[in-house]
Amino acid sequence: MTVIAGRYRLLDVLAEGATGTVWRALDETNGHEVALKESRVPPGLPADEVPLLHARRERGARAVARVSHPSVVRVLDVVSEDGRPWVVTEPVRGLTLAETLEAGGPLPAREAARVGAEVLAGLRAAREAGVPHRGVEPGDVLLGNDGRIVVTGFGGAPEAGTGPEAGADAGPAAELRLLGALLEAAADDRSGPLGAVIDALLGEAPEGPVTADRAERELRRVAGGGTRTPAGGAGAVGDGSRKDGGRSRADGDGSREGGGAPRTGAGPAGASVPHGSAREDGTGGAPPARKGRTPRRVPVLVAGVVGALLIAGALIYHAVRDEGPGAGPGAPGGVTSTVPAGSGATGAEGVPATPRS
Repeated sequence: MTVIAGRYRLLDVLAEGATGTVWRALDETNGHEVALKESRVPPGLPADEVPLLHARRERGARAVARVSHPSVVRVLDVVSEDGRPWVVTEPVRGLTLAETLEAGGPLPAREAARVGAEVLAGLRAAREAGVPHRGVEPGDVLLGNDGRIVVTGFGGAPEAGTGPEAGADAGPAAELRLLGALLEAAADDRSGPLGAVIDALLGEAPEGPVTADRAERELRRVAGGGTRTPAGGAGAVGDGSRKDGGRSRADGDGSREGGGAPRTGAGPAGASVPHGSAREDGTGGAPPARKGRTPRRVPVLVAGVVGALLIAGALIYHAVRDEGPGAGPGAPGGVTSTVPAGSGATGAEGVPATPRS
């Protein structure tokens, strides 16, 4: 078997494309499997331009190695063999989007939206690192067996020449249009929320072009089962301002973006009605209010009863004190005198006798 750069032993072919062949290879220094891309020269390219093409592709591969994002294929090494660059990347086990579409047809809308969101996240990360893709296609998107969506093919778009226009970056707007075209081919339904996002990516939406940031948010919303934010609702996408009033929103939007901010008015059919917003169905806020008042009456009543008992006890106590010693059996309350009864205790006429000193 062929060994590249004295280190990578070629095992078998994984894929072939316009810009080269991808091999499964073994890194003999550590025993790990890797993917190894062999650069291919376009037919008809003048011989004196071939070294320039290889040099440009090598620079592009080394630039991609600086990008760190789960949706961008990880470049491990760039080596040269016979004057051609060989790019060593992580092995991603799975199928390309092109192979998936060919084998099973278009994807369900939510899965297509998930693929689009991850692809766009990878493209944005690469662009921020100064490595624009220059033309993502279904063959450049890997659907990993582990659920990852990985973009490959950076710096490898087919070139017609080596001048300034060859493989030039068409700009972020063109990148979004290409993503829209990719999703248009990948999705099985454009009539729902995903269709509106695709229209925006293609520049066909009534509200005009969409930014990459908003497009990614909308794709993730659709992938999660939500609906697309209504046109003109820029303030309602992620900033919590709730400028859309009672417009239809997915149940999950508030909890994710609004931080629990109150929403007023009942939503359309199927939308949940948050607490405190049931005025339209005639129930108002009465049930919550009753729940709040009932517990407060109990301590008030208990305090009243305790207070009444304390007052009654105090009155009885003072009544007993005020009667004092000498009160007879007929005294109010039937309190018995503390003076001992005996002979001479009363006079002949029943008048109390004066005690002798």
